[in-house]
Amino acid sequence: MLFRNVLLLAGATTLLSACSTVDRLKDVGSGGPKLAAMTNPAPQVSVPMPQPPAEPRGRDSLWQPGARSFFHDPRASRVGDIITVNVAVADGAKMSNSTARSRTNSDDASMNNLFGLENVMPSVGLTPGSLVKMGSDTSNVGAGTINRSEAINMTLAALVTQILPNGNMVIAGHQQMKVNGELRDLQVTGIVRTEDITSSNMIDLTQIAEARISYGGRGTVTDVQQPRVGSQLFDILMPW
Repeated sequence: MLFRNVLLLAGATTLLSACSTVDRLKDVGSGGPKLAAMTNPAPQVSVPMPQPPAEPRGRDSLWQPGARSFFHDPRASRVGDIITVNVAVADGAKMSNSTARSRTNSDDASMNNLFGLENVMPSVGLTPGSLVKMGSDTSNVGAGTINRSEAINMTLAALVTQILPNGNMVIAGHQQMKVNGELRDLQVTGIVRTEDITSSNMIDLTQIAEARISYGGRGTVTDVQQPRVGSQLFDILMPW
C-alpha cells in the first residue's frame, strides 16, 4: 500500500511538471506569458427592438430629441466614442523570508527476557540486546528576497467598444510607435463607470475594472535582449 501511494505521488508530481513544461514551451518565442482574457460580466443579449419614434422639435426649442441632458456632455458615453486613459503605475514590493528546519530521530529495541525465547534467538542469528537500532537526521535551510520596482507613466486614447446593461462601458485602446526599427506597442482594455470619467473626458488606470495593460516592443533591441529559442528550450527541458 505504501509503495503504491509513493508511485501515485511520483506520477502526480511528474504530470504537474509536464503540464508546467508544456505551458512554458507555449511561451517560447512569444515574448513571455500571455495576458488573461478580459471577462464579460454579463452575457450579450441581442433581440429585435423597434426604432424610437422621431419627435419633431419645435421651431424655438433648444432641446434635442433623445438627448440625455439639456447641455452637451463631452464625456464618452456611446459605442465608438473616444476616451483618454492615463496610465500611471508606480509599484514596488520588498519582501524577505528565511526558514530553518531540523529533525533527529532515534529508535532502539531489545528483548533480553521473553519466556526464554531470548536463548533461541542467537541460533537464528539475532542478538536479544540489540534487535533494532535506527536513527535519522534531517536539516533544511531556505532564504529568499524580493525587491522590485515598476514605473510606467503615459497617456493614450481608447475607444468605447461596448455598453453593458448596467451602464458601464468596455474600452479598448491600442497605440504603436516605431522609431529606428524598434516598434513599441501599448494596449489597454477594461471596464469603466461613466461617473468616474472627468469633465475633460479622462480616466485613470486605478478606476478601470478588469484592466489589462500590455506594454512591449519588437525590433532589433528587443531581439538582442531576449535569449535565442534554442537557449529557452534547453533551459526548460534540462532536468538539472
